Amino acid sequence: MNGAHDASRPVRILLCDDHAVVRAGLLALLGSAPDIEVVGEAGTGEEALALTTKLDPDVVLMDLQLGDGIDGVETTRRLTAVPGDRPHVLVLTTYDTDADITRAIEAGATGYLLKAERPEELFAAIQAAAQGRTTLSAPVASRVMANMRSPRPTLTDRERDILAQLAQGLANREIAKALFISEATVKTHLGRIYDKLGVDTRAGAVAVAKEQRLLP
Repeated sequence: MNGAHDASRPVRILLCDDHAVVRAGLLALLGSAPDIEVVGEAGTGEEALALTTKLDPDVVLMDLQLGDGIDGVETTRRLTAVPGDRPHVLVLTTYDTDADITRAIEAGATGYLLKAERPEELFAAIQAAAQGRTTLSAPVASRVMANMRSPRPTLTDRERDILAQLAQGLANREIAKALFISEATVKTHLGRIYDKLGVDTRAGAVAVAKEQRLLP
């Protein structure tokens, strides 16, 4: 849980991934580790929340993209926001964009691992997460360090939503309709986005957002 794991017993793991084949592969892989016990599997964020309450895992192995429903970041946020004992969340994903990494860490993830890692690295990261220690895949650590040296603009969730619509070529009226807000609100957010990105056109905002990996 949120304290240090008792090393005398196996680390209790809950898998959360929307792909059954991936979960089956992880189940087989983790089953080969004597100090790790998979106590449950979830295919959605909602299922992960329910099973965490029921099974009390030490670590939730969390994918970021979970299909319909809440995503891995929101699931992580809810898991780590529970008062008292709560599991550590170790993100295991194929996505290594700055936006994904930042959102996951801000949501409370203990570690961030890429699925391309070797099994030994995954086992070590799970043990570290159970003790509350942070583990980052090398490419992720490099991005974090680069961002610390040269911070990316910080956009709100709503600004990211608008930027994503902008990247699809939607006009203000279409963005307002898609996000259920007024055109005036869209214009206000666009002004803030332009200021943060240091641009003065829609095309410029999209170009900078893509360059700095601010878009999904």
